Amino acid sequence: MKKTDVIIVGSGAAGSLMAAKLSEAGKKVTILEAGPERRLEDLTSSQIHARRLKWGGAPVEENGRQPIGNVFNSGYGTGGSALHHYAVWPRLHVEDFKVKSLYNRAVDWPIDYDDIRPFYDKIQQEVGISGDHTAEIWRPKGDPYPLPPVPAFQQSEVIARGFAKLGKRTSPLPLAINSRDYQGRPACLWDGWCDAGCPTRALASPLAHYLPKAIKQDVNIIHNAAVTRILTDKSGKKAIGVHYQNKDGAKITQMADVVILAAYAIQNPRLLLNSAEGGLANRSGLVGAYIMSHAAALVYGLFDQETAPYMGATGGQMLNQDSYDHKDQRTKGFGSYQWMIAQAVKPNDLLGYGGSNPGLYGAKLTEFMARAAHHFGTMTACVEDLPVKENHVKLSSDRDKFGIPLAHIHHTSHADSHALWQGAKQEGIEIFKAAGATEFWNGPLGPMHIMGGTIMGDTAENSVTNSYGQCHDIDNLFIAGPGLFPTSGGVNPTYTVHALTLRSSEYILNNWSGVIS
Repeated sequence: MKKTDVIIVGSGAAGSLMAAKLSEAGKKVTILEAGPERRLEDLTSSQIHARRLKWGGAPVEENGRQPIGNVFNSGYGTGGSALHHYAVWPRLHVEDFKVKSLYNRAVDWPIDYDDIRPFYDKIQQEVGISGDHTAEIWRPKGDPYPLPPVPAFQQSEVIARGFAKLGKRTSPLPLAINSRDYQGRPACLWDGWCDAGCPTRALASPLAHYLPKAIKQDVNIIHNAAVTRILTDKSGKKAIGVHYQNKDGAKITQMADVVILAAYAIQNPRLLLNSAEGGLANRSGLVGAYIMSHAAALVYGLFDQETAPYMGATGGQMLNQDSYDHKDQRTKGFGSYQWMIAQAVKPNDLLGYGGSNPGLYGAKLTEFMARAAHHFGTMTACVEDLPVKENHVKLSSDRDKFGIPLAHIHHTSHADSHALWQGAKQEGIEIFKAAGATEFWNGPLGPMHIMGGTIMGDTAENSVTNSYGQCHDIDNLFIAGPGLFPTSGGVNPTYTVHALTLRSSEYILNNWSGVIS
């Protein structure tokens, strides 16, 4: 196979953006996607289809008190997990980047908010985010959103009363979903099928935005291409390509000047660990370490008022971050969290209201379903997960169909993170009581998002990459995605993934000759 300028492993949020930017600058790019090809016209608004977008590759072994939730969080096929993401796009806050310096907890990022702010601003203009930056009083400095806020349906109006009664504020939830037509993409229908993919392109998934740009620039995307090993020269200090296997099991070698790992936060360290004795780019010994997952604090209730819970976006309609910037001022735990209010819900499956109260069955469940169809309400806290070195990805003794060791993940939340989740649950119940819920209850801990495993930092002793995702040990090997996060913050990661990837793409292009020399 002919040599290419750049190999990108993975076609998700980071991989698709990187491919678009590098190809637009004239680089020849090949994307290797482990999963099947998916097109917009293949997307179907059904809960069965939603499950098909989740992880379908080699099994991932999980243990620990709070398993990471790989199958729910990971994606498989064109667009990766960003094909079924909910497009909730808040920014990390200023203090999220300096948790060690400010609170003597966790670790610091090697960058400040001001380093990433210009890229947040550029991305929101390119992609389109609906929101109200003045109402979102907690938001750090940045340009106004390019689109008006998402509509508030009955569910959000009912729940917002509870926040107001307790002296708390709400704003429209910032969503990378079009509230009106934007740059050739239509406005959302607000029918709540984000989890199954968005065939209309109103939601900014890779299939809607960056992959079409990349393909227009003749980016070659190869599906069912499971990368098994990163190849290096004899010195071990320069990446020269990869081995991958197609769906028939044939081993293929693809050479390149630059290799970018943009698979999910579990698969990138798995690949590095399998590519050399002791792990490639692992002088720090931290490849696979500091795996994190936000804990979802789920609150449910029934109201006398009509809530129309089927309307809106899966991610929600409103936001509250009143206690976000008070990591160390908690009655329970340490860290930040936000409330995503009034998610659109379906009757059944994992996220449906039918299973939200597992104690109901038979006639009581039938009665509940009839009422919930019009009077159900829900909201979710996204709770920070402190980085713990022992939470890790390692190689299993079991192997996949290609003979490659499976990923084995251990994850047990820090005691202070678990306590913070408990406190958020209790606050959620108080808010629902204040909103007038006639019944209210919590769901179990839900793992939400996966971060860490290949963290960025200042040196090869305390991290795997620098702030651009460039491996300390191999100048032409880069990592992109949430695996770079040294801390998780208490907000959804995809917006930050885009901003970091844009920053990295500019660095690669501006330093091309030095990167490949």
